[in-house]
Amino acid sequence: SKHTRTPVWTRTDTDTHMHAHTDIHTHTRTHAHTHGYTHARTHTRTRTHTHQHMIVHTYMHPHANTHVHTHAHECTHGKSSFFLLQCHLLVGLRSRVNT
Repeated sequence: SKHTRTPVWTRTDTDTHMHAHTDIHTHTRTHAHTHGYTHARTHTRTRTHTHQHMIVHTYMHPHANTHVHTHAHECTHGKSSFFLLQCHLLVGLRSRVNT
């Protein structure tokens, strides 16, 4: 019997972009007492937005060309946070043309 071995080359490229945005709101109330001292109460509210973009490119040669695109969006508002993940998988088969 005759065996045929076909090599497959795989290349992976990863691009990651991170963006963070933080808003800090500070409110201070000051109350003066009659005995000469001052009472101050400070309220601080912090809001943070985090955006993460990750693109993964995977190439398999010579028979297949696979493109994987992953978009991750993470948004955080104080204590409540949610995570949204969108993954798109595009698989394209490419035939080799013998010249």
